[in-house]
Amino acid sequence: MTAQLPDPNSPTLKTLAQLCKSTGDPLRMEILRALKTDSFGVLELCEIFAVKQPAMSHHLKVLANTGAVATRREGNSIFYRRALPNAKHPQGQLLTALFSAIDQIPLGRQTQAYIQKIKLERESIARDFFDRHATQFRQQQDLIAQFEQYSTYTTDMLLKTGIIPQQTALEIGPGEGDYLPTLSPLFHQVWAIDISKEMLESAASLCGNHGLQNIQLVHGDTATARHNELSVDRIICNMVLHHVPSPADVFHDCANLLKDSGSLIITDLCRHDQVWAKDNCGDLWLGFDPEELTEWAQAAGLLANEGVYLGLRNGFQIQIRRFDKPNTHST
Repeated sequence: MTAQLPDPNSPTLKTLAQLCKSTGDPLRMEILRALKTDSFGVLELCEIFAVKQPAMSHHLKVLANTGAVATRREGNSIFYRRALPNAKHPQGQLLTALFSAIDQIPLGRQTQAYIQKIKLERESIARDFFDRHATQFRQQQDLIAQFEQYSTYTTDMLLKTGIIPQQTALEIGPGEGDYLPTLSPLFHQVWAIDISKEMLESAASLCGNHGLQNIQLVHGDTATARHNELSVDRIICNMVLHHVPSPADVFHDCANLLKDSGSLIITDLCRHDQVWAKDNCGDLWLGFDPEELTEWAQAAGLLANEGVYLGLRNGFQIQIRRFDKPNTHST
């Protein structure tokens, strides 16, 4: 019996061939490598790879047309990130294999330097905003979501992690310190880290007024905490992720800061299109799809646990998510 040859006109084969063709270029592979955990705009990618905008736009269009990259609009800008492969389809399986292969090749030092430069620029923008608007920040933030609207749900999820005496916690971006009176009695020691000195001064004043003796305020970010070799049992990140330069980096840092069996609780906005939040509240990102948080967590070695979603009357939606670090020493 003669073996039946694959039909060259098969739509699936054509799709796979187009994907191979679109990614079969060294620069495009470098672009995909740089987009492993981060989102970048066209001009940022032009800077990273020293490519003029028309050429970069062409490369990104080719990759987008074959499903290798996905786009998201942030105000007037479009950001590109790697597509999330669907493991049930041949195209997704091919993408997974491709990503796995190129991720074994380290980015060049110059490329890494340009990526770091862009992240530092984003962080500088956020820091300057908070330092300039520290006194008005609560009023501006309340236009999106008031602390009381989500804090109870965040606490409920935190308590479900099974806190025991002598455990420690880290709050990322405490702002004026609203959540510190809740954390203080739950933990033996609490660190609160923020990029804004103005915000930390407000948090210090609140701690003094409430007599919170086990709170240590730190100026910096999660990279600072890693540099200081901090190790904690719980990490809380309330309405901060949409302000940070690279959310994926935060997940990676948290995975390293958490002890085995530790938990990360994130409260943040779901994806939205209310662009005014960028100018009024210093937002770098217009919220996140739940799948994005899960993907970043898994890439960092964290396991997605439960989630709660709150719809607000002003059109925003809040997601409260729990991610756990496995116990690597269990038998």
